[in-house]
Formats: sequence, C-alpha cells, structure tokens
Amino acid sequence: MVMFLYNLTLVPASAVTTSVIGQFSGQRHQEIVIAKGSRIELFRPDPSAGKLVSIVSTDLFGVIRSVMPFRVAGSVKDYLIIGSDSGRISILEYKQESNRFVKVHLETFGKTGVRRVVPGQYLAVDPKGRATMIASVEKNKLVYILNRDSDANITISSPLEAHKPRSLLYDVVGLDVGYDNPIFASLEVDYTESDLDPSGMALLESKKILTYYELDLGLNHVVRMWSDVVDRQANRLFPVPGGPDGPCGVLVCTEGYIMYRHINKTIHKVPIPRRRTPYDDPSRKRIIICGVMHKMKGAFFFLLQSDEGDLFKVTIDYNVRAVEGVKIKYFDTVSIAKSLNILKSGFLFVAAEGGAHGFYQFEKLGDDDDETEYSSADYTKDMSEYPAAYFHPRPLENLVLVDNMETLNPLIDAQVANLTNEDAPQIYALTGQGPRAAFKTIRNGLDVSEIVASELPGEPTAVWTTRLTAADEFDAYIVLSFVNGTLVLSIGETVEEVTDSGFLSSSPTLAVQQVGDDSLVQVYPKGIRHISATKEINEWEAPVHTMIVAATTNERQVAVALSTGEIVYLELDEDGQLNEYQERQAMGAGVLSLSVGDVPEGQVRNTFLAVGCDDSTVRIISLDPENTLESLSVQALTAPPSAVRIMSMPDSAFADSTGPVGSSLYLHIGLQNGVYLRAALDDVSGTLSDTTTQFLGPRAVKLFKVMMHGQPTMLAVSTRSWLAYMRDTTFVVSPLVYETLEYGCGFSSEQCPEGVVGVEGSNLRIFTMEKLGENVKEDGLGLTYTPRRLVKNPFYSLYYVVESDSGTLSPDAMAEHVANSRTQSDYDNLPPEEFGLPRVSGQWASCIEVIDPVGQEKAFKVELSENEAAFSIAVCSFSASERHFDDEDEEEEEEEEEGNVDENGDAVPDMYVVVGTAKDLNLIPKRAKAAYLRVYKIVSNGTRLKFVHKTEIDEPAIALSEFQGRLLVGAGRSLRIYDKGMKQLLRKAEYKDRGLSNIVSLSVSHNRVIIGDVRESVTYLVYRHEDNKFLAFADDTVARHTTCASMLDYDTVAGGDRFGNVWVVRCPAKLSAEADDDNGAQVMNMRPYLDGAPGRLDLIAHFYTQDIPTSVHKAQLVPGGREVILYTGLQGTIGVLAPFSTRGDVDFFQQLEQLMRTEDPGLSGREHLTYRGAYVPVKSVVDGDLCERYNVLPVEQKRKIASELERSVREVERKIAGMRVRSAF
Repeated sequence: MVMFLYNLTLVPASAVTTSVIGQFSGQRHQEIVIAKGSRIELFRPDPSAGKLVSIVSTDLFGVIRSVMPFRVAGSVKDYLIIGSDSGRISILEYKQESNRFVKVHLETFGKTGVRRVVPGQYLAVDPKGRATMIASVEKNKLVYILNRDSDANITISSPLEAHKPRSLLYDVVGLDVGYDNPIFASLEVDYTESDLDPSGMALLESKKILTYYELDLGLNHVVRMWSDVVDRQANRLFPVPGGPDGPCGVLVCTEGYIMYRHINKTIHKVPIPRRRTPYDDPSRKRIIICGVMHKMKGAFFFLLQSDEGDLFKVTIDYNVRAVEGVKIKYFDTVSIAKSLNILKSGFLFVAAEGGAHGFYQFEKLGDDDDETEYSSADYTKDMSEYPAAYFHPRPLENLVLVDNMETLNPLIDAQVANLTNEDAPQIYALTGQGPRAAFKTIRNGLDVSEIVASELPGEPTAVWTTRLTAADEFDAYIVLSFVNGTLVLSIGETVEEVTDSGFLSSSPTLAVQQVGDDSLVQVYPKGIRHISATKEINEWEAPVHTMIVAATTNERQVAVALSTGEIVYLELDEDGQLNEYQERQAMGAGVLSLSVGDVPEGQVRNTFLAVGCDDSTVRIISLDPENTLESLSVQALTAPPSAVRIMSMPDSAFADSTGPVGSSLYLHIGLQNGVYLRAALDDVSGTLSDTTTQFLGPRAVKLFKVMMHGQPTMLAVSTRSWLAYMRDTTFVVSPLVYETLEYGCGFSSEQCPEGVVGVEGSNLRIFTMEKLGENVKEDGLGLTYTPRRLVKNPFYSLYYVVESDSGTLSPDAMAEHVANSRTQSDYDNLPPEEFGLPRVSGQWASCIEVIDPVGQEKAFKVELSENEAAFSIAVCSFSASERHFDDEDEEEEEEEEEGNVDENGDAVPDMYVVVGTAKDLNLIPKRAKAAYLRVYKIVSNGTRLKFVHKTEIDEPAIALSEFQGRLLVGAGRSLRIYDKGMKQLLRKAEYKDRGLSNIVSLSVSHNRVIIGDVRESVTYLVYRHEDNKFLAFADDTVARHTTCASMLDYDTVAGGDRFGNVWVVRCPAKLSAEADDDNGAQVMNMRPYLDGAPGRLDLIAHFYTQDIPTSVHKAQLVPGGREVILYTGLQGTIGVLAPFSTRGDVDFFQQLEQLMRTEDPGLSGREHLTYRGAYVPVKSVVDGDLCERYNVLPVEQKRKIASELERSVREVERKIAGMRVRSAF
C-alpha cells in the first residue's frame, strides 16, 4: 500500500540566525529583519506600545546562512543581501504596497549546499553601500560592487576574487573608511604547515592573522593591503566608525580581553570583566559572543556581550591623530544573544540564543553610575601579567524590559495528551536551556487579553453594545437581556445602570441597533420600539396571538420573523421613521434565525436578507425595491441552522495586481449539530457558492460580528469560542483560549477600541485579542536546568522531567564553594533565569521534577548529587515487584500511608520511575566514570518520588521503556531487560550487535521491539520467551543517524535524523508475519544479509524539514479530524505529515506543487525540489508550506495556476484550506 503525506508547518523554527535593522520600507522609522531557519520576518517597532509588530514573514525555502542590510548612495531605503545554501547571492527589496519581499538580483557563484568552500557563511558590507564581500569558511572570498543605474535600479558587478588557499576564516567585517576605497577586515588562520605536519606541533604553533582587503574602485580589483598577527583565541571583529565619525579600525575580541587594531596605529587592550563570585573558575576566560555599535550625534559606543550574558559598554577616546584609549564598564545583564540591535528610537532588541527574545528600552546610557571603568591606559603590557578585572552583577538599571517574544527554541522533547478534557489535545514540550528552560503547554487558539470580568445578579441570555448617534466613535450602552427583563449599562469610567434609556426593561430583548443619525431600536417578543434622541418612543406591535421569534437589524433596516412563519420588513425613511413594507412573506416553515448585512458604503440599503428555517434550509430573500421579499436562492443543509450572518470579508480573488485586497459578500451559517459554514454570496443574483465547512463542537453554533484589528471578523460560539478572520489572504477559524461564551458582541471604548463583550453564565466579560495572527497559545512553567526527557504518569495528569546542565554547580557544590571561599556571593538575590547559574568546568547539576501541567505548578523535586547527571526516564510497573518484599506487614503499612488511588478512588498498581544517569560525564571525548539506573517509587498519588535503589551499568542509558512488566534499557550498543530486585535491578536478558553504536529510542508493541540507533537507523526485533532472547529480523537499507522514532502501527515507524530529515519505513507484510509466527521461530533459521538482519525495511516517505527532529507522534489534533504524524524540531519547529484520503487529492496537490515551483521560485535561489531532498530525494510527500504560498500570490498568477488545474481561484484556495482544517491548525 502506497502512502502519500502532506507536510504542514504549524509553528515555524524560532532559532535566530541573525537580526539586522534598516529602513526597508523607505520611511523614516527603522525596522528589524530576523532570519530564522528558512524564513525572514520583518518587524516594525511600536514605540507607544513598546512592542514589535510583525509585518510580513516569508519562507525562502533555503538555509539562511547570513543576512546584511545595505543602502546605495542616493537611495531612501535599505535592501537585504542573503547568503544561503543556494550557491547564489540574493538581493531582496521589501515592497510596502504589496507587503512582500521581491528579488532584485540573483547571482550564481558556486555549488549548492552548506559547504566549507562555498561562500555564504560570512557576509560583510561597506558602510556606504558600495560593495559587499561574501566568504566561505575556507579559502574563497568574493567581492561584488553595488551601484545604481540611470533608472535608480540596483546593479551588481561580476565577482572579484580575494581567495587565499589553505586558510580558514573566522570573521569578516566592512570598515568605515568614508568614501575612500572600501576595506574589509578578516580573521584568518593559514593551515598550510599544519596540514603537512603529522606530529601536530605545527597546529599548536599556527597563528591567527588580522587581514585588510582593499577594493580598488579605479582598477576594479581586490588586494591584501595589510595583515598582522593577533591572539590565537580571537573570535570576533567589530568595525570602529571612521571618516568624520571616528578613528576607523576594528575591535578584536579574544579570550579575556578586547584590543583595538588599525594600520599604523597603537594597539590598545582592555580586559573583559568577570563576575566577582566564590564560584569563579580562574581557568575559564570570558569571550565576547555578540555586540552592536551605535552612533549618536558626535559620539558612538559599543555594547558587547560576554558568554554569561553580561553587557559591557565600550568607548574609545581619540583625537584627530590617534586613539588615546579604550574603556570598558559593566552595563547590564540580558539573555545570551545571537544578535543585538539598537534602534534610534531608544530601544534594544536582543535576539536570544534560546528562550524568549527581549525588547528593551534605554533608561540611561550608564555614564553617571558607580560601575568600575577599566581603561587600556592601565594595560600596556602582556595581559597575563595583570590581575583579573571584576564587577558585581545587579538587576537592570540602564535598560527596562518592555516586551518579550516567546519562542520554543530549543525544543528538546514533547508529548501529545489531552489532560484538560478539551475537544482537542495539547502539546506538552520541554523548551529552553539552563535556568531559562520551561515546561510548556501548547494549545491551538488565539491568546485573549481580558479587560473586565464582572459577576451579574442573574444569568443573561444575550448582550449588545450600541452607540447613541451615528457620529459617535465609541459605544455608549451595554444592553443585557434576561429571561424576564432587560438591563442597560452605561460605558464610561464607571459602569452604571441607565434608567432613562427608553428601552423596555420589563421584557427580554431580541435585538438592539443604533439607526439613522441619532435614534435607537429595541426588538422584543411583542414588538419593536423606536427611540428618538429626544426619548420619543414609537412602537410597532406584533399581531395578536403572535410573537417575534427572530430579528435582524442594521443602521437603516429591520426585519423580524413571527411565530407564524411570516417575515416582516421595515426600513428607515428620509424622515428617520421606520416604515413597514406592505406585504409579509410567509416562509412555509419555522424561522430560526435572520440576518441582513451592513449597508454598503454609498447605498441606502442592503439588498439581501438571509433566513434560516427549521426545515434545514437557508433562503436568500431580496430587499430590493423592485422585488422586495422575493426568494432568490435556497441552500439545503445537513441540520437546522441555529444562526446566519451576512458579512463582507476581504477576498484576494478580486484584488488587482498591485492594489489592496478587495471584499466579497459571504453568508456565515451555524448549524445545530456544531458545524460552521461559510458560502460566497453573489452580490447580483443572491446565489450561494464555494461553501467551506468546519466542525466546531457538538453544541449549536451561534454567530456574532466583531471588529478586530480593523477587519470584520466572526465570533462563533459552540463548546468553545472561535474567531473566523482573514490572516493575510487566508480564511482562518481559530479557537479562543478562553472561557466558553454563551453570547457575544463587538465592544468599542476609549480604553479598548476593538474588543468583545460576552456573557458566560452569570459573568460579564470584556476582552480583546492583541495577536490576531498567532493561533498557538503557550503557557510556560520554569524549570531548574536544561530538560532532557519527560514521561507521563499513566494514571494521573502529571509529568516527570529529568534535567541536567554541564559546567554548572549543583546546590551541594555551591554550598561547598561558599564554605571554602572568602568571597561574598552575588548570586544569592539574583534570579537565575536572568543571570544564569555558576559555571565551573567538569561539574554537572541535575534534578528530577514532578510537573502538574493542569495546575501549572511543580509538585516535587529531587536534586542529584555527587556530580551525577540524568538523561533518560521511564515509568515502569514491575509485575514481579511484590515478591521482593520479605516483610509483608511493613509493605502494607507503607501502602496505607503512601498508596495511590485514581480519580474514582480505586487503587492503582505500584508504579516506579526509572532514571538513567551518568557520573563525571565528559562530552568530548564521551566517557563517564560510572553510569546508573536509579529507581524511585511513585507515592502520594503520583506527586512524590521515594528513592528505592540504584544499579550500576557499564554505559549511560539513553533509552528506557517498560516491556511486559519489566524494564527495557538501551545502553550504548546493548539492549537489556531488567527486573526489580530488593537492592538493585536484576538483568534478565541482553542483546548486542556490533553494528550498533548507541541506542537512542525504543518502541514496544507486544513481543516486538524497535530500536533506533544514533548511526544505524532502526532495527526490528522480536523477543522469544522460550529462549529469553531477542532476534533481529529487519533493518534499514540506509544508515540513518536517528534522533527519534515512534511506531505508527505494528509494522510502520516514523522517525527523524540529525540532518533534519523525517522519514517513514515499513516492514514487509510477509516478513512481519514470519516474525510473529510461532513467536519468531522462523527468524531463528534465517541467514543474516550483508552482516545485518535477514530482512530489509521499505522506505515509504522521506522529507527534509531543515530542523533536527526531537520527537515524533501519531495524534489527532483537531476535533473530527484525521490522525497525523506530528514532529517537533530542535529549533522550535512543530509540523505534521497528514495522509491524503483520496488519489484525486494526491494528483491535485502534486500538480499544484509542481506549478508553484515554477511560478513562485524561492527568494534565496535554491530550487525547491533539491532543497526538500537535500540528503535523500523527497519521496511521497507534498510540501504544504509551498502550496499555501498560493494564497499570497498576485491575482494574475493565481488565475494562471488555477486555469492549469482546471479550477477556479476560490476552489484552489478552498482545497488548500481544507487540508489544514481537516488535519491541523
């Protein structure tokens, strides 16, 4: 059976490659471009709100290696230069009118892929925008001259070579030399002698060179103009302003100190201060990992960050002739960053290496504080002759954190479970590193910011807001309808009841509307009340023995449905009076809901009325004066409609090539069986077409129009609250991570211009959604160290997490250091999530934590001592554990005190947590003094762990799993079965294969065990009880470097490898049957094939994701949806592989993917097919991310592709949206 899959990225990678600032839109304000994985995202700071607002995110479908901005002379905007794995240099421009990046130039210079001899790893630009240097790790450097032609278009020259054979490059920057010939500075190492010396002595004596390359614009060639030896540990260069702004030159950062270098200039050195702490390791020198230079009027300074996160302000004193000194002082401490950016508006953006990115505001520049300042004038000799420079870390003084951008990077492990009993499961993930790590609960939904939550005297059935006049900007009243009356509240500084509103308070309300210039309408079961600005009331009463059962209004029209099934239509005349149309339309069925859309701009009425009837139909009625109340179309439904709404929404199908997105009329329908539909409503004929459906929940759907972020959106209420809106040009229906509402309405006030007011039980709630495009909500619980693995308790909503950090002191070691040191600790009152934990080489800190994700709390914690580190964990129920207790009375007493019961009060079997640890572990080369399996008994309903014993093993165990009431352990190349003894675990069986390297994953089903090896892919084993041994019967044809693997069914496994590939392999049916026959008896007689297992696995699917998979699961993510393969990646990626249900869908999307490759090639220049097959050709997987780019194409391209597919544009868009709706979010 052939399997075809559809790849969708739910959460893109959030690990930042680099970030740059510039005026990319051609306006005066600065913007930030962040490169993450294969995406670039443009952010615009909002100084008033103190936030970064995402403008556009584009997938380049290539590995982004470097990004730099530049601006050619005479231009008013900045451009981007991209170095990627395409073997091409790409110049991009941001087009604000179409809100997208476009290619300006694409120049080929080398092979594809990330290779050490192919340029793209390093990128430097002349500050005047005249030239750029793109370089590789080894040998090759190319210089391009940038200019403008007579039409103001960017031009790029042929490359000029600046190669140096047998040299390694560490950094390259463009010097600020004014308008002299451009100069590029680089850090290089010549390894010619090291390559020829087998003893290795030449390597130890090799020197690092600071080299200047000059581009002679007159002769059009590049020369090496100057070079000098610098410290071997130098790692970063920062250009110093030149020309009229500064002395020119570079800051060279090395271990322990920073020095200023330039041609024929005095060398200035200054130390990198270190924290004054009793935990200080004198042998560990600080290095600078990133930094930024900021120019001000008549001055400049550097902010450089050390590997502990400390920021240092570096200034240079100079005169016309020479540099007088370099000074450094402690500034503040922020997250360890990949990139720093300072904006002219007074903000600092910190692109964190892991965890949340920070957006800070400068309070002051640190000029008038008491921090010790170190000057190069005091360091004129060799730096080793001077004592270390120290500072005292402290909370932020110069910076203020104004916004956090949460990320999932790095995402180490994850599981899917539904612990809150919602209609969709949650993803529980381990993210971050060190003290900034977190246990995160990830759920599909829009994050809601609650403004007001107030309890009411009763339970309202409905709520509305209304203005008093058409000219009012904000709402004035909140109208609440109860079973026996109506309550009117005023909106202002305080919410008070209004008694003179003119509304009938003794009856429930069906509709409220501000009509005309300054009057209000209230619809109630017995009639319609029209209230003028002077409180004059005009009543329209329902006929005798009838009641109004449904109503709809807009600013000029009112339509009501009577209990007799008749429609009554009223319209506002020129005098501001409501006039009833002479005739009434009998529907022939009970009316459940009505809707008349808003009056279009420039018109006096909406010409359509939607009527939902109890015969499971929706009818479109004309309100045009020529054929008033005439039926135009009928739509049959699968269930009676509970709500209908006519609303105009943006529609990309009617936009021109350069203009904004147009609008189309849609009919939104909510059914009583929980299905939500949206159908296009023809604005001429009134016919319905292009219907999309989505299941929201088992309860009837109610619909309410609300304004959000300047666009009309639809609030749908079922078992959960949902919001239907346009994201870019895609129609999206996302749940709200909020209480389930009974009724809702748009809300607008001075404090909340765009919000929602809703009722939930007896509570009135007002809220808004600040991040409309982000349909994933993350709730984090901080951890102590870097998490390694998590496992769920099978009976309780609890997770057990093992954590460990290398080079970090444990609490016991910290106490010992303090006791033996005379230095006072600065860490006592500093939060570790901001300042980190004390670092000492060779030390490990590790713990086991019990996490309650529902209550968002830590239930229990076990710290490991004696330099032990935990790496694996499993929950196991030892079937033979009861017979190892000699004292039965003692056992019964323990069970009474610590026994576990489930939610029903029934006793649960004894459960144990087994943790694999290593003592004194050294990572490179990998070796440990000892390895253990620690066993803890789960007590107190899963919330506590009681130590039982630990067993020494020969290698650290990376993979643990329960197997038929015993413990299955993967340690190195050995697979073992352990049972529980009184004083340690007892080894019962072992399997060793010399072809294995290190077992990293275990999957178990019945007698079958599937092991994943870090170098040898997966191997299928069968366990024979009769012989107490494992037999290998199938392995892979490719030696994949497995990072994770999981069984999809009895024969099929999905996994990932360290190169970013996700794959699916399957055991042939015949071989699988033979392995199960007589418990593997036939396998014993099979001969190994090519020194491996007797059989081979079939490759079903293969796909390159550009992120190292850390977990793979089979899950159903949406209610009523299909099961998918969910994978998570180290850089924060969450994606799914959804199976196609029909061959027709496979053919359609394969053809669409091929057309998209042609019509929308990647901006980096990388061919999509070779990108997705970077290591192994892509097999049986369609790239849904590429297909979804169809939604953002210009209309002409959409129509061209749709015609090739013999479909309409809307049909193609509906097909694409349907794949995501049925499979993921």
